[in-house]
Amino acid sequence: MIEIPPMLIQTGGSLLAIFALFLLARWLKLGGKPVLADHAAVQHAANEVEDGFATQRSAIARAGDAALAVDAAGRIMVIKRHGNHFSGRVLTPAAKVREEVDAIVVDCGEARFGPVRMSLDETGYWVDAINRL
Repeated sequence: MIEIPPMLIQTGGSLLAIFALFLLARWLKLGGKPVLADHAAVQHAANEVEDGFATQRSAIARAGDAALAVDAAGRIMVIKRHGNHFSGRVLTPAAKVREEVDAIVVDCGEARFGPVRMSLDETGYWVDAINRL
């Protein structure tokens, strides 16, 4: 009879347990990358960033990983994916925007948030709106 070292059995058991947890996480649809698919998703994300932010108009990046939203007061919020949720900032006059060939880059002026690059359909409207802040 072949004797298997206890350390090998423990290692094999640990690998099986890790694989089982991986399968459970996939089955529960945990992790992954959330996507902003429509105006309702942007509204939900904006409301999570600032309670009561009622989005009147929005633009979603083609990749679904970022968006811009405007409320009734004319405030503009930039939203971006941060891990497996969304984060955002209401833009102030310190915000800067620049156009690139196929996208715009919005810098809210907060170093920890960083610039947000997004490909949009109506870049001109959003550049003008951000520059008017």
